[in-house]
Amino acid sequence: MIDAGQTAPDFTLPRDGGGEITLSELKGRKVVLYFYPRDDTSGCTKEAVAFTEHAAAFEAADVTVLGVSKDTVAKHDKFRDKHGLGIALLSDAEGDVCERYGVWAEKKMYGKTFMGIERTTFLIDREGVVAKVWPKVKVQDHAEEVLSEAKAL
Repeated sequence: MIDAGQTAPDFTLPRDGGGEITLSELKGRKVVLYFYPRDDTSGCTKEAVAFTEHAAAFEAADVTVLGVSKDTVAKHDKFRDKHGLGIALLSDAEGDVCERYGVWAEKKMYGKTFMGIERTTFLIDREGVVAKVWPKVKVQDHAEEVLSEAKAL
């Protein structure tokens, strides 16, 4: 997994609503890059809604919030529309970015082992360096904690 102090690996990914986002093009702004397992599941929905609820505060702090999963752009569009989300959702369908950030990991649920995205958030500074990492995120109050750290950065 990428650690604080390392340069955030650059990427270009398709986003909800069309178009692409390239991380290096956001240099000069702070970026919250959060990886989540799947659109429209309870934890992922709560997390996306919480980031959306604080979108104005993130924007005021000069922070771009990007959510990443392996879901398709079409699924992201449905997820965004269903829950009124106001953050960018990026599609890493091939899993390349998940691999480079080290969030594609072995998981266990109900006695079964499988590969999946480990819910992780990266706070990236204006120079493209990872300032803080939250591995194995618990959704409750997470967006508020990330906002507080982003403001202090």
